[in-house]
Amino acid sequence: MILSGRGVTAVLGPTNTGKTHYAIERMVAHDSGVIGLPLRLLAREVYTRLVEKVGHHNVALITGEEKITPHRARYSVCTVEAMPRETTASFVAIDEVQLAADLERGHIFTDRLLHLRGRGETLLLGAATMRPILQQLLPGITIIERPRLSQLLYAGSKKITRLPHRSAIVAFSADEVYAIAELIRRQRGGAAVVLGALSPRTRNAQVALYQEGDVEYLVATDAIGMGLNLDVDHVAFAQDRKFDGYQYRNLNPAELAQVAGRAGRHVRDGTFGVTGRVDPFENELVHRMESHEFDTVKVLQWRSKAVDYSSLKALKKSLEAAPAVAGLTRALPAVDQQALEHLMRYPEIVDVATTAERVETLWEACALPDYRRITPAQHADLISTIYADLIREGAVNEDFMAEQVRRADHTDGEIDTLSARIAQIRTWTYVSNRPGWLADPTHWQEKTREIEDRLSDALHERLTKRFVDRRTSVLMKRLRENAMLEAEISVNGDVFVEGHHVGQLTGFRFTLAAGGEGSDAKAVQGAAQKALALEFEARAARLHAAGNGDLALSSDGLVRWLGDPVARLTASDHVMRPRVILLADEQLQANAREHVLARIERFVNHHIGTVLKPLDDISRAEDLEGLAKGLAFQLVENLGVLFRRDVAEEVKSLDQDGRASIRKYGVRFGAYHIFLPALLKPAPAELITLLWALKNDGLDKPGYGELIPMLAAGRTSVVTDPSFERTFYKLAGFRFLGKRAVRIDILERLADLIRPLLQWKPGVEPRPEGAYDGRRFTATTSMLSILGATPDDMEEILKGLGYRADSVTAEEAAAFLASQRGEVASSETPAESVETESADADAKPEGEPADAEQADAPAAEATGDVPAEASQAEEPAEAKLVLLWRPGTRQDNQRQGGRHQGDQRRGGQRHGQGEGREGGRKGAAPMRGKAQESRPAGGQRKDRPDRHDRGGKPGGQKFEGRPPRKEKPLDPDSPFAKLAALKEQLKK
Repeated sequence: MILSGRGVTAVLGPTNTGKTHYAIERMVAHDSGVIGLPLRLLAREVYTRLVEKVGHHNVALITGEEKITPHRARYSVCTVEAMPRETTASFVAIDEVQLAADLERGHIFTDRLLHLRGRGETLLLGAATMRPILQQLLPGITIIERPRLSQLLYAGSKKITRLPHRSAIVAFSADEVYAIAELIRRQRGGAAVVLGALSPRTRNAQVALYQEGDVEYLVATDAIGMGLNLDVDHVAFAQDRKFDGYQYRNLNPAELAQVAGRAGRHVRDGTFGVTGRVDPFENELVHRMESHEFDTVKVLQWRSKAVDYSSLKALKKSLEAAPAVAGLTRALPAVDQQALEHLMRYPEIVDVATTAERVETLWEACALPDYRRITPAQHADLISTIYADLIREGAVNEDFMAEQVRRADHTDGEIDTLSARIAQIRTWTYVSNRPGWLADPTHWQEKTREIEDRLSDALHERLTKRFVDRRTSVLMKRLRENAMLEAEISVNGDVFVEGHHVGQLTGFRFTLAAGGEGSDAKAVQGAAQKALALEFEARAARLHAAGNGDLALSSDGLVRWLGDPVARLTASDHVMRPRVILLADEQLQANAREHVLARIERFVNHHIGTVLKPLDDISRAEDLEGLAKGLAFQLVENLGVLFRRDVAEEVKSLDQDGRASIRKYGVRFGAYHIFLPALLKPAPAELITLLWALKNDGLDKPGYGELIPMLAAGRTSVVTDPSFERTFYKLAGFRFLGKRAVRIDILERLADLIRPLLQWKPGVEPRPEGAYDGRRFTATTSMLSILGATPDDMEEILKGLGYRADSVTAEEAAAFLASQRGEVASSETPAESVETESADADAKPEGEPADAEQADAPAAEATGDVPAEASQAEEPAEAKLVLLWRPGTRQDNQRQGGRHQGDQRRGGQRHGQGEGREGGRKGAAPMRGKAQESRPAGGQRKDRPDRHDRGGKPGGQKFEGRPPRKEKPLDPDSPFAKLAALKEQLKK
């Protein structure tokens, strides 16, 4: 093989030397010409530049997927694969000839640079590393080296989020490109995306997005290294390894420089570097890239052009021929050769490809590019189908092609789906442009081109939507133009700059929209502040003139104006005069700020004075004197509720005039509490809870705000939650009594029911329901009803209030009541008489509150602490007990040392458990009284004589209300015996 370089000129040099521009100028100087380019995208760019120079009717564009061939076109722009094997054109140029060393496509470039010549001039354009091999293969070639027009400098390592504007970030996988683009969108507004897998139309649209300044960053693969003219100032490598079709390997210095050379344009210098994901380049590598000193290309990939079509074996053998010239090496099997090897294993192919013509047709079909990047076997199956149609029918079956095209003709789906459809339609675009493959090629060329364009536009839209923040990109473009940004505020507080939503104005605070961080944030905020300054003044004036109905105080301590928070409350020296903190940006200036603050303070004071009017009135009362004034002060400090035992001495010393003076402010003197009934409503209770929480840092304490809904629902008692802050029960108007909390006014109604039972004198008729002996009483259904409690709950509540219980059997109680009446047991059994006065254990009716004033009553609460918890197990019940309740005394508390027998009935629960300070003194002496309080059924000691309760009298006088136990057995005919038999039957 004899080769010659006569008439061939090689223009060599690094990127940004103007080689392609020089080739275009030389071509238009000839009457005809052909130029081959490595990428369809670059071919499109050169085609556009030639059309601008000589007109579209003089220029043809020929690629594997696209043909624009005007009649008598003088110039042809082609991809290297689409260049003719022979030409009569006066000028021929081949760009990026260093790709002749590429393992996948190199043999095609080698064939063109060795054999394709123009009549008048042939130009080879490429890197300076090709000089020795070109001089070796093409003796007599003219070499012209062109220097880079600008300097390329190394800028080191930088985080992706800190890269300068007009940067290109390079990675070598689609997943990595998408991940980087997503990161830049969140941090810097957006990025354009360029991958080799994208269709040329999509890549052009993405490049235009970057070139026009809509985004400041470009994320790409090494596809940008092939002649794309971009305004890139900095190239950052996010990866330095790639898969070359055969293996993962590090890029060599020449490949890195090819990509890095995209930085800088004409005489403007550029920089390159790495991101934090790549180790910084070594000094030697940096020096070679900056000075463009690389290892020369030693060999070019080659495949024989002398193809033998006589048989399949002859074809394969000719393709495997070795080169006879030094400097060339046999190329590895490319996609077409791999497809051929697969097809030679198909019996149906071997049976058909028996003539030179059919073998040549098969080899042409194998040239179908694998746009879909599928396995060689799958690609071979598609070629087999097309080849079978070509042999049987002379053209590809149009029904089959129509079905394949229809499947790709959908613009829905995400990026990966659209990319796959574009790859599929490009396959059929290629088929439609092959001469002789279709009966109606023009129709299919137009149809596939139309579908590819629509899919490409849809893919560009998805890429832009996913990786570009339009708002930020437009604002950044306007900022680069040094334009004054226009801002406006909508009625609902949305802030717009240049028509783009940038944030929200809530009350007097501006919040930047998500994605507003970054280099443009200050400029956007500056533009927004111009509009906000005027808006703040207008809002301040409106708020100052607003009525109280436009303002509201919420349970979180925020003051809201028309729903927007404008201030928050915090603690001050006086619990009912909280401090107001304005929630406003600095743009709310002095006078306007003072007016707004004064208006909110007036509202807060008016709101507290209205909702808590009784408390506010008594805090301002000037007609109270002495003890009455001190009691009023304590009532205000405790937000409307005092436990009577805490102020027992003051109340006792208060004369009738003092009581009358304080009563006129709505104060009620109850048996257990001194309180303001008007505050036991949801609205006052909620505000009281808020004021206490502000004073005591209680907004985040458990239980805050949880009890107000129960009060609003009309609940008279609730099950307590041990995790709640106990004070919240009192603030909501409830008294914490162990397992249940009861509304304060309901407890006073309970006191009204208990008082006549303790004041009743034996022998006086009629006897009130629940009265026993004038000193003790039993719980009644009326009590349970108003409390909304069960008998067990009632026991807990009464213990919490300081009452103590004695237990007797139902028979004993009935006998005692009968003796008090002086009557003999009648046909009505005594047990039934007592049981009618006790509560039904299964009933739990809800009571209604009563606000009526009652006469002063002495406090019935115990002054001691609750007894220790008992853990003794319950014993089997032998007889039903009746609890007789009496006011606890100091002696009771001094005798409560051991486990309280009454607690055994409740499984060891303490009397008044959970009452805390309200239950009396802690650490009281154990109770050692003779009474068996709250003893469980069957719990009476059989080996001890019965003892009578002393009734808590200091003198130790024996209380005779309980008759001595009878020693003789019961008469079988007596009602008591019948009652016992009946109970035994019921138990069975």
